[in-house]
Amino acid sequence: MNSFVEKLCCQNDDASSGDELWDADAVGLSHVGEAVHQALGRHHNHYHHKMWNVTSGKVVGSVHQTPMNMWGKSKEPKKNNDDWFPEKLAEIIGRAERWVDIMSLGSPDGRFMTHFKAALEKLAEKSKSKTSEDAIIVRLLFGNIAGMPVNCDAVIKALTKDIPTDANMKVWVGAWRKGFSWNHAKLIAVDGVFLHTGGHNLWDKHYLENNPVHDLSIELEGAVARDGHRFANHQWDFIEKKQRTFIGGFVDKCLPDAMPTVLKTRVTVSEWPVGTADIFPPKFAKQLVANTSNYTQRRVSVQGTQKTVDRGAPIITIGRLGTMVFRHRSSDDAIIAMINSSQKIIRLVLQDIGPVTIPGTKKALPGLKWPKNYLSALGKAIYERGVDVEMVLSNPNSIPGGLKGTEANYGNGWSCVDVAAEIIKSIKKAHSEVDDGKLRAMVIDNLRICFVRHGKKTTYKDGKTIGLHSKHFIVDDVATYIGSQNLYMCDLAEWGVVIDSEDEVKKIKSDYFDPMWKDSYTGEDVDVQAVMDGLKIDRDGEERWLQTLQHNDAQHMMPHGNSEYLCVNEAELIDATVSASAGNDEPQAKGNETDAGDKPANDNKGEVTPASSSDSPESTTPEKTKDDPESSPEKTPENNITKAEDDAQQDPTCGALCGIGDSLKLGECMKPVA
Repeated sequence: MNSFVEKLCCQNDDASSGDELWDADAVGLSHVGEAVHQALGRHHNHYHHKMWNVTSGKVVGSVHQTPMNMWGKSKEPKKNNDDWFPEKLAEIIGRAERWVDIMSLGSPDGRFMTHFKAALEKLAEKSKSKTSEDAIIVRLLFGNIAGMPVNCDAVIKALTKDIPTDANMKVWVGAWRKGFSWNHAKLIAVDGVFLHTGGHNLWDKHYLENNPVHDLSIELEGAVARDGHRFANHQWDFIEKKQRTFIGGFVDKCLPDAMPTVLKTRVTVSEWPVGTADIFPPKFAKQLVANTSNYTQRRVSVQGTQKTVDRGAPIITIGRLGTMVFRHRSSDDAIIAMINSSQKIIRLVLQDIGPVTIPGTKKALPGLKWPKNYLSALGKAIYERGVDVEMVLSNPNSIPGGLKGTEANYGNGWSCVDVAAEIIKSIKKAHSEVDDGKLRAMVIDNLRICFVRHGKKTTYKDGKTIGLHSKHFIVDDVATYIGSQNLYMCDLAEWGVVIDSEDEVKKIKSDYFDPMWKDSYTGEDVDVQAVMDGLKIDRDGEERWLQTLQHNDAQHMMPHGNSEYLCVNEAELIDATVSASAGNDEPQAKGNETDAGDKPANDNKGEVTPASSSDSPESTTPEKTKDDPESSPEKTPENNITKAEDDAQQDPTCGALCGIGDSLKLGECMKPVA
C-alpha cells in the first residue's frame, strides 16, 4: 500500500502495535509454517482466534475431490458419479450431538438440499433424548450476494418442513453483505470435533450433472474444528449487530428476504421453530460441547489422569472477514508468507489468478487489477531463489451442468500466456536491469503453467471445456493450503487450513496434484515468445477513483447457479451484460445507496476488549497463548469489529484509495462460483 495513502486512510489500524504474539501450539512447524505463524503473530495479533490460529487435526482419509476417479481416463464421469459427495456432507452433519455450523456462498439445492434435509431430520430424532438445556443448535450462514439475496425463509422452511416443531433442536439461517463483501467460506463444523472445508459450493448442477467442475475439499478431526465454529461466531455477531439497528430491524420485519434492496449493508436471519427459538443464535464455546460423546471420546483416561488422543498434524487456520474489518486480511498475508518462504517449488491449483473480465474480452472490469502482491512474491521466488512454479488453471469460461453463462462461468478469461507474462512482468519491474535472455530462461526452466485436462484434453466429449474451482497450493512439499480463497482480486470473507506436515502433504500431493498434473501438463499452453511479447500489455481494468461499483454492476455477469433460493432477474442480467460488454457506464442504482447498519448497535456488541495481554500496546514481549480462548460460554459476542473500523469501512473514498486487501470493495462480484 502506498505509504501516503496508508497514513491518510488507515491511521492506527495496524494490529501489530509492536506486540508480537507467539501461539503456544506453534512448536515443530516447518519453515513454511513458521513463516506463516510469524507473519500472523506480527501483523494480525489482535485477530488471533478470530481469523487465524495454530492448532492441530487429523486428516480423515483422502482429500474429497470431484469429479472422482477422472485422472488418467478418457471416459466421461458416469451418471451419479459424485452422489457420494452430498451424502458424505450429510453424514458429517448427522454426527452432531450438540452443535452444527454450515457456511457456504449460497444455500444447498437439488441433492444437496435433499441430503441436508435428511441430516436435520436425523438430528431431530436424536434430540428427543436430550434435555431442553442441551438442544441441538444448527446455524447455516450464506453470502447475501448483491442484487441476489438468499431467501432465508424459504431455505429454513425447506430444511425443516418435515420436522415436528416440538423437536429439541433449533435452526437458524442467515446471510449478510457489506458493500461488495459477503461470506465465501465453505465449511461444516460439528461439535468442535469434525470439520469439512475447502472449495466446494452446495450446487447440484455444478458438481453432480454433466460436465462437472473440478473442486477440492478436505475432512479433518480434532481441535481444528473449533476454529471453524469461532469463525462463524464473528459473522453471526455482525448479522446480529446490524439487524439490531433501526433500519436493519425495519428491513427484516417489513421486507421479504427475497426482495433486493439498494442498501449497502443487508443482513437477514430466519429462526426455527418460530416463537420458540430466539431471533439470533447463541455463540459457540467449547464448554457447550464438552459433555458430548464426540468430544469426550477424544480423551482417554490413563491412571486417573486425562491424556489427549493423537492430535494429528499441525494446522494453521487462516481467514479473512472482508469489509467487516477496515484493513486486516490475515489470510492474504499468510499466503504471501507461504510463497516467500519457498526454497524449491510451489505447486498451485487455481480457478484463475487474473481479475474478472468483461465476457468475450481480455478487458478486466473497471477497477479490477491483477494481484500484484501474489505475483511479486511468485516472481521474487523464481528470480532470487530459483524456485520452480507449477500452476494448473481452469479453462476459461467453462460452464458445467448445461447451465447458462449467466448462471456459471469458471475461469476469468485469461490465457496461460497472460498469467506467465504478469509473473515475469513483476520480475522485470523489481529488477529493471535483468536482460530478456535471463527472463526467457526463467519461463523455460522455472515456470510451468497449464489448463486442466483429462487425458491431455481440455474438453469433455460434447466440446464443453473443463472447469476448475479448487483453491489449493503446496509449498516445498511440506505445507499445503486447502480452502475457499482465490488469488485473484476480490474482498470476501474466506477461510481455509494450512496443513504443515510433510507426511500428510505427500499423501495429498499423490492423491490430487500428481495425477492432475500428469493429465494436464503438455508444455503447449505457454509460448516463450508470446510471453515476452506480452510484457508491455496492460491487463488491468480502468482506474475507478473515488467511487465503487453499483450493486447492479455486481449482478451483470454474476454466475449464480439456478437455485430457487436466489432471487435474480434474468432479463436484467442479460441486458446488463450486453451493456457492459459494449463499454457503457454502469447502470444507475434505483435509489440512493444508504447503509442499513452503520449506526452503532445499542448493545455494545460492536466493540470488545482483546482477551490477551499481548493485545495491549503496552506489551512489548510475545505472549504464549493457548489453543482455547473460551473460559465460559459468553452471552456477549466476541466481536472483532470495532466501531472505528466499521464506520470507516463504508467510506467509498477511503476504500478506493486504500485498495483494501489489494482490491476495491467490489468483492468477488462476478464470480460467486469462485
